[in-house]
Amino acid sequence: MEYLLSVDVGTSSVRAALVSTRGKVGSIVVCPIQELSPQPHVYEQSSEDIWQSVCKAINDVTKDVSPEQIKGVGVDATCSLVALDSNHQPLTVNPNGESNHNVILWMDHRAVAEAHFINKTEHSVLDNVGGTISPEMETPKLLWLKNHLTESWKKAGLFFDLPDFLTWKLTGDETRSLCSLVCKWTYDSHNRCWNEDYFEKIGLIDLKQNQWRAIGTNVKHPGDPIGNGVSSAVAQQLGLNPGTPVSVSMIDAHAGALALLVTNAPGITNDFESRLGMICGTSTCHMAIARTEVQVPGIWGPYYEVILSNTYLLEGGQSAAGKLLDHVIDTHPATTNIKMKLNTKELRAVVQYLNHVIETKHSTEITAKCHVWPDYHGNRSPLADPQMRGAILGLNLDRSETSLVILYLATIQALAYGTRHIIDSIHKADQSRHISTLLMTGGLAKNSVYVQTHADVTGCTVLCPHEEECMLLGCAMLAAGAGGVKPQHEYSTFHEKKYRVFLKLMETQIECRRLMQEL
Repeated sequence: MEYLLSVDVGTSSVRAALVSTRGKVGSIVVCPIQELSPQPHVYEQSSEDIWQSVCKAINDVTKDVSPEQIKGVGVDATCSLVALDSNHQPLTVNPNGESNHNVILWMDHRAVAEAHFINKTEHSVLDNVGGTISPEMETPKLLWLKNHLTESWKKAGLFFDLPDFLTWKLTGDETRSLCSLVCKWTYDSHNRCWNEDYFEKIGLIDLKQNQWRAIGTNVKHPGDPIGNGVSSAVAQQLGLNPGTPVSVSMIDAHAGALALLVTNAPGITNDFESRLGMICGTSTCHMAIARTEVQVPGIWGPYYEVILSNTYLLEGGQSAAGKLLDHVIDTHPATTNIKMKLNTKELRAVVQYLNHVIETKHSTEITAKCHVWPDYHGNRSPLADPQMRGAILGLNLDRSETSLVILYLATIQALAYGTRHIIDSIHKADQSRHISTLLMTGGLAKNSVYVQTHADVTGCTVLCPHEEECMLLGCAMLAAGAGGVKPQHEYSTFHEKKYRVFLKLMETQIECRRLMQEL
């Protein structure tokens, strides 16, 4: 057997797998990584902690195969910012100077003011991020570092997106991925260069030194080979052959989209413009491929050639999805009693229990008096407003299990209405397009209520791959088969009414903020 070694680094864990050349994902090794949150809206990690988990995962998953059987290595990871000093050692990004905190996690919102400053420039670069840059992207975070951690900025040597940091650790080569740089760093994919005028205007022109080495000089397409492959020192550490090919990396969601968007099923059109890929986990990323350059306000992109050649990517998303559902369950008083009833401490068991109750005892319409606006961590798309906050209409004093069931289902429905809001925005900007199929992967794609609700709310058929590990498949540049979930049209009128309430909650929150600003 010959294998591709696939490494997927998410928010809270590293996963490694051997993928056969026929596209079969073998056993998966999972190693946890630390998530550090020293204060609200600040999320950090340690690149050394991540790398040690990567090494352990690789060593464990390859222990029963010979190095000759591994024909290549693919890596994806979250789009987090890694800071290294001039000696290529971890450089603190922590307000209190914690030396091992050198990664600003993708979901960190410390750079809201810097993002607002950048957006006020109305620079043409912003046209390729939906018109509004997010504090989750890297240039606002870099500007925050320069403004708030002067000593770290002076000592800075290299800044990496986490996927590129990992390929650098594997190979010693500083090549960057077009996927990461275009989607999160404002790199110009058409002209293959950094926009000097943009960096001048936002106060980061010092990054131009040494031909932009700090943020990337050599840029390649995902899947291209990097340098001379796995370095000798790392090969010895990982039990691999020196020179084993390593491919240019991808962002984790984009690797999942690569596998998802080429999924096939009977009765489903092969036109990729009719498809929306959803990578559903802690957050949700919504991925749509376009043949032509289409700008959708509040939707990231259009990104050129970041997944497939001669195509554009539109990327929407929800900053909190699985994390939001966990929060709703964790903070409800009925959860403790359910865990006692089930004799478990696992949140997953509570989710399965709630889903069973909903599917066997209740109608979708049980939420008729409970309405949720789900942006507890800001709105990524299509409002592109990190200041948005969550809202619940219809609360009472009920602390029962039924109260939790209603709130949990209403939150799932709200996430589905958010997906419809993104789809409606794409349709409005590109009236020739009709999205009819959702393709899902990730943890929430295993949640039957979440999947069925998305089908009902959007009217789309939902495909969930038989091979569930799309990020690992995408990492190995492979694809998956699928099975479908159809919408239940008897609830279409109900969801149409609730969607109108959903939009009214948005309008009300924006109006309330306006009134408070006038005081």
